[in-house]
Amino acid sequence: MADDRPIALDEYPVHQVPLSMRHVATGDRNAYDRCIFQVFDHAGTALLLTGLGVYPNTGVIDAYATLSGGGTLLAVRASDALGDDRTRLAVGPLHITVEEPLRRFRLHCAAAPDDPQGLSFDLVWSAAFPALWEPHHTQRRGGRLTLEACRFVQAGTVTGTLTVRGITTTLAPGEWTGTRDRSWGTRPIPGEDGGRAADEHPTEGFHWLWCPVRFEDRFLMVLLQEDADGHRTLNDAVEVREGHPDRQLGWPQADIAYTPGTRHPESAVIHLAGAARKPLELHARTLVSSPLALGAGYPPADDWQHGTWQGRGWSDRRTYDLADPAAHPRAAYGVTDHSARFTLEGQTGYGVFEHGSFGRHEPSGFTGYGSVAPGGEARS
Repeated sequence: MADDRPIALDEYPVHQVPLSMRHVATGDRNAYDRCIFQVFDHAGTALLLTGLGVYPNTGVIDAYATLSGGGTLLAVRASDALGDDRTRLAVGPLHITVEEPLRRFRLHCAAAPDDPQGLSFDLVWSAAFPALWEPHHTQRRGGRLTLEACRFVQAGTVTGTLTVRGITTTLAPGEWTGTRDRSWGTRPIPGEDGGRAADEHPTEGFHWLWCPVRFEDRFLMVLLQEDADGHRTLNDAVEVREGHPDRQLGWPQADIAYTPGTRHPESAVIHLAGAARKPLELHARTLVSSPLALGAGYPPADDWQHGTWQGRGWSDRRTYDLADPAAHPRAAYGVTDHSARFTLEGQTGYGVFEHGSFGRHEPSGFTGYGSVAPGGEARS
């Protein structure tokens, strides 16, 4: 008989449904609860991603860290059986400690004894602005709800040490920025057949832009999702400033300049609206890129994806070559995080330009999965 005794969290008045905190209120195997932190330098040499997720109905907890820069991506991944202590955010060498909720976190990756030239870090992520809710996120395939997520986003500062190939860098204040998001709900994980809904309602195209940006005196969040025809299915643009009410910045429109022959964004102008409908232009220039399908476990990764059972105590370290996109052709059909330099009204800020565009997207002129920006040959 399964162990179904109360767990420590049941002592606290945090229940949302008449169940133990051991359980989620759905039997959907795709139930998840996870976070991601992005840490990057302003010089455009490094982008660190690290996150942790819990999948209660597959009994899995997993985590990852990737560091992109200099044409390579170093990855550390770990997975284990989900235990009863949901406050212990640790898997293998990867640990996240909530030192002060919504304010301060410690991010830790232990060095591997058999890989002294690999990746390790000990960082403190501190919030610079309050956390901001994003719109409720849903997606359907046919009549079936395939994704439903609640998420908030935040920007801050990062201090501590980062060690790569035996060289330790101390993160200096004012030279590095951190962003993060926290989400939970249901989101597809591998191992399920979509059935008739998938066969009869194939995804023709997907276009996504997610930009948390930190300026000295404000935090901007821009989010949009469109289908193949350009129909907007998710939309948000908000400015957060200390001592001011949050300000909505209209209906964002992005003009993205892609590298010829690819869908790699080099720069963008995001058109926003200020007070009295005054036009605002948020300019972005990407710096370092990290495809989430390489090392971080996001689809369409072909070596490891979130929520999949790898056995107890599994961990893995590897290096990906980013200099040759042809070495990882599937990565182009997933979302990529780009650290970026932003300008707005004469100010310079730093943040993440997270973008995914695959399949048909009429507003961008992309006609299918092999379509790319003018100036190069289409992929097969």
